[in-house]
Amino acid sequence: MTRVDAASQRRCPTAFAVIATGAAVVLVAGLAIARGAAAEPEAVPSPQATGYLPSISDLMIATIQPRHERLWRAEQDGNWSFAAYELGNLKGAFNRLGHAHPTEDGMSFPDMITSVTEQPFKELSTAIQAKDGAAFAKAYTDLTGACNSCHQALNHGVVEIRVPDRTSRSYLGSDLGIDSTSRH
Repeated sequence: MTRVDAASQRRCPTAFAVIATGAAVVLVAGLAIARGAAAEPEAVPSPQATGYLPSISDLMIATIQPRHERLWRAEQDGNWSFAAYELGNLKGAFNRLGHAHPTEDGMSFPDMITSVTEQPFKELSTAIQAKDGAAFAKAYTDLTGACNSCHQALNHGVVEIRVPDRTSRSYLGSDLGIDSTSRH
């Protein structure tokens, strides 16, 4: 056997070991990725995929109404930071409502929402930034009236939104988990 043949025979097991080790690493990595993907929670299916879409009423009661009231409550408590936060949440909730229900009674629901909320939202934002309770009260009353005008336009006039007062049942206690004692 020549030196070249002997060297080739020594390299052959080494080359095989390197290739086998590489294949094992690729196999283990592939299994880890597959297990990781299986362990991740599945994405929440869209309402269209599940066939379930909450009604406008469901979304109003579960999302819009509580945020409307928490906005008022924050101002009443002088918590302007929380009022700004809830105003943003209320705007977002209305946007999601319009996205979920693009038309209502043959009309563009997002356009209807914008037409009745845009001005009161601007006024509320200005009042919150200025920490102006009187301007807030006017803008909040205007927003509440705008909501009711939309209900009238959609033939749901029986649904009347009111400006809360401190004796409102949902205002009493801290049922929404808000620390109403801190003032900002």
